[in-house]
Amino acid sequence: MVILIQCKDQVGLVGAVANIFAAMNINIVAMREHVDTIDNRFFLRIVVDGSIDTIVAGRQLKAVLPADAEVKISHQAEKKIVVLVTKEYHCLSDILVRNHFKTLGASVQCVIGNHAALEEICKRFDIPFYLVSTDNTDRPVFESSLLSIIKKWGADYLVLAKFMRILSADFVEQFAFQIINIHHSFLPAFIGASPYKQAYERGVKLIGATAHFVTNQLDEGPIIAQQIIPVTHSFTTADMVRSGKEIETAVLARALHLVFEDRVLIHKNKTIVFE
Repeated sequence: MVILIQCKDQVGLVGAVANIFAAMNINIVAMREHVDTIDNRFFLRIVVDGSIDTIVAGRQLKAVLPADAEVKISHQAEKKIVVLVTKEYHCLSDILVRNHFKTLGASVQCVIGNHAALEEICKRFDIPFYLVSTDNTDRPVFESSLLSIIKKWGADYLVLAKFMRILSADFVEQFAFQIINIHHSFLPAFIGASPYKQAYERGVKLIGATAHFVTNQLDEGPIIAQQIIPVTHSFTTADMVRSGKEIETAVLARALHLVFEDRVLIHKNKTIVFE
């Protein structure tokens, strides 16, 4: 079981929390803490051995923590996810393989695509695929169709695996910090179509990827994971695209692992990641 805590920092918080579990005869097997000295904010992740009454534990923890404390207690049950896609297969295929071999840390409930290009691979893995086309459809109708499918299956998180559509503020607000996106790390440079072609023409020496939570500010939500790799003058545009897909796949996988294991806390527009 994992307990995540964030609150105003003050002396004695670690000891006070540890005493709660000691009194309950619950063993703490891992504890990581961080203090943001600028915001005077305390963050704590605890893993305990055995199950506890979450209501009782939450009440007792809040009794010894500052009034602004946020406490999340997770039973580490397998998370449920819905994956949204367009045409690019690399991130989805990695998720499906990990899901098939039970190494994803979550269960893929279904895949929703605004094109039919990835329906076949979903069939191969026996994952339900829904086509919700954006052709001649306005955004409210499109998003209403998405919501009806998501609610049918239920989801702890939505994963945008190269889903090339902008979601409205109303949609995003219904899934606050539950939508995870992956994109290249060139932003704010090379905006728009063919970013790797633009990067090739500019002669960049690094390419990378960013996984983040989706907010109402386009591509500016709290960052979960990032990575870069070097490229040289010998790379063609095709080489950059291929390398870019590989790093996007790796970064998204890492971000999902961190989120599914409850290793990520959010404060303002930043994350505290206990790896």
